[in-house]
Amino acid sequence: MRYSSQIKPISYLKANAAEVLRTLAERREPLVITQNGEARAVIQDIASYEETQETLALLKLLALGNRDVEEGKVAPVGEVVRRLRARRDAEG
Repeated sequence: MRYSSQIKPISYLKANAAEVLRTLAERREPLVITQNGEARAVIQDIASYEETQETLALLKLLALGNRDVEEGKVAPVGEVVRRLRARRDAEG
C-alpha cells in the first residue's frame, strides 16, 4: 500500500468529510491527515480498526505464551486435561 496517495490536508477533510468516510469504507485504506504540511493523524474505517485491534490482541496472546514457554511455565497436555476434568467434576 502506498501512503503517498492517501495523504490529505485537514482542510480537505473538513470540506469533504462525508466523501472521505465513504472512501475509507470502500477502499479500507488508512488516510493520513496533515496540518501545516506535517502528518498529524491517521484515520481508518471502523471495520479495519476492529480487525487491527483483534490482530493486536492475538499478537499479545502469542507474546505472552512465548514468554511462558521461555520461563518454563508449561505442562504436558495430558496433565492439563486431567486437572481440568477434575475441576469440572468437583464443580458439577
